[in-house]
Amino acid sequence: MNSGDDSEEVPETVSVVAGSVIRPAVQRFRLQGLNGELEGKSFDSSSDRLQVGSHPLNEVEVRDRTVSRFHCEVFVDREGRAWVKDLGSRNGTRVNGVRIREAEIQEGMVLRVGQLELAFIPLAERNEVPVAAVGSFGTLVGSSLPLRAAFAVLEKAAASSVTVLLTGESGTGKSEAAELLHERSGRASRPFRVVDCAAVPANLLESELFGHERGAFTGAIQRRVGVFEEADGGTVFLDEVGELPPELQPKLLRVLEAREVRRVGSNRHVPVDVRVIAATNRDLRAEVNVGRFRPDLYFRLAVLTVRLPALRERPGDIPLIARQLLGRLTLDEETRRALTDPAFLARLQLSPWAGNVRELRNHLERCAALHEALQPSTEDPSPQHLDALDVSIPFSEARRRLLATFERNYVRALLERHEGNVSQAAATARVDRAHLHRIMRRHQMRG
Repeated sequence: MNSGDDSEEVPETVSVVAGSVIRPAVQRFRLQGLNGELEGKSFDSSSDRLQVGSHPLNEVEVRDRTVSRFHCEVFVDREGRAWVKDLGSRNGTRVNGVRIREAEIQEGMVLRVGQLELAFIPLAERNEVPVAAVGSFGTLVGSSLPLRAAFAVLEKAAASSVTVLLTGESGTGKSEAAELLHERSGRASRPFRVVDCAAVPANLLESELFGHERGAFTGAIQRRVGVFEEADGGTVFLDEVGELPPELQPKLLRVLEAREVRRVGSNRHVPVDVRVIAATNRDLRAEVNVGRFRPDLYFRLAVLTVRLPALRERPGDIPLIARQLLGRLTLDEETRRALTDPAFLARLQLSPWAGNVRELRNHLERCAALHEALQPSTEDPSPQHLDALDVSIPFSEARRRLLATFERNYVRALLERHEGNVSQAAATARVDRAHLHRIMRRHQMRG
């Protein structure tokens, strides 16, 4: 078995458009309304997904009161499999009568959102998904299709002053992407200010963002200008914006809408010209549904949303990223040879890297300090390590990640036991050979 192959799995359809921009294509699908206000209506996908909910920004807008603002989304992955994911809706999403958090769906299956039903119908046509022609966006590197799709959006965003919401797990490069957006924009010569909404105490965050006047509160011995005024003409990056306290959300909304701030303890509004980039590892749509995040603020922040994929979704990028990270370290020649050896780089691709690029960087720095090509962990998180799990994400997402890690490790060990013989491995696991092949493709494994 060769799980360490650097090659990118080729999608079913790839076309060259305008000379150099590669556009992979995903299967188109239709959601056909079966009852209520949706009866007789059909909704065809124009990208890789359709979102269903009561808000007008959803591709499938449903005004039934049993449907949440962001109820669920239906999407097709790079292998052509279709999925439905509940977005933390009030009344849940069901597939053929079974309530789900996330489930694979097939032709003819019926989705129930609130009291309404939709049939899933795959279509023969395909939708092109634009990706960047090169495998980098500044210092962010990777040749995988999910990452180059993100690069394509980032390239367009950098050329404007549009508000951007960066999403993705911790360690995927959201902070780096935000800084690159600023550096490549027309505001590059102006200030770039960062506020970590999760790190600043709630009672100090308002002053950090908007400033305060002398005497506004105990300890305010002098006037202070907030980051929005400091960054006038430039960019404000709000990291972990999902942690913003509810009482500050309407105040941030006013800044985004009116382009002015009012310092704590002042009656005067100060005009500001800033671009806002926000980042979160939460699904803010689910936060809106449960009332923890204002919907109007979400819409203001998510003018353009860019998701940065986790490393486990693109293991073929790991050798490229590792070489880049190693290039920033001071290494003796023997250590550099050991850490750039193809066998070591292949082993790196077998780890789930729950902390993503940040964890990979820490591992390489540890290897450099010890002058040794240490073996990364490929095990599932054990009970004694449960405190390392990211409990800030929804249960369904945490469960999905753990199951994906188990699936990858189980199949890898299974194939090693049978020396890459897929038929024997499938027989031992008591699964269909075609099903095992699908799992292998999902995790970029080969028999």
